[in-house]
Amino acid sequence: MAENGAAEAQAPQVRMNVLTQYIRDLSFENILSQKGSTGEVVPDVKVQVNLDARKRSTEHQFEVAMKLRVDSVAKESNDKLFLMELDYVGVFQIEGVPEDQLHPFLLIECPRMLFPFVRRIVSDVTRDGGFPPLNLETIDFVALYRNELMRRQAAQPVGQA
Repeated sequence: MAENGAAEAQAPQVRMNVLTQYIRDLSFENILSQKGSTGEVVPDVKVQVNLDARKRSTEHQFEVAMKLRVDSVAKESNDKLFLMELDYVGVFQIEGVPEDQLHPFLLIECPRMLFPFVRRIVSDVTRDGGFPPLNLETIDFVALYRNELMRRQAAQPVGQA
């Protein structure tokens, strides 16, 4: 039992703090209103998510960006209703994460921390834009990360590792 306690004491303590978060860029186009259309429409919404992380010049600080593109079209006519693009950034202080686990940590755990704020912004902007508030479904960042790894491996030329 003492061996277990010694191993746990040697394991580094993971610490993550959100230093700041902000909207880098936001665009909302109400295409339905621009066309002068009115009336009830049933929307079909597509959400694309891209993640990016980079080391900052300060030690243990990283910037994680979540870029969303939300396209909405009318189910019946396929007419565009709105387009929203959001670039949301968090700056994190991260310590105790082993180097080989840092990349997945940055692209899974950090976006999980940012997501509730992104969801709220999307809901408020779509409501303020004249549509029912769009409540984004929870994003599985683990699956998103794995899909990106598989996409990169598939894109590599044969014979390169």
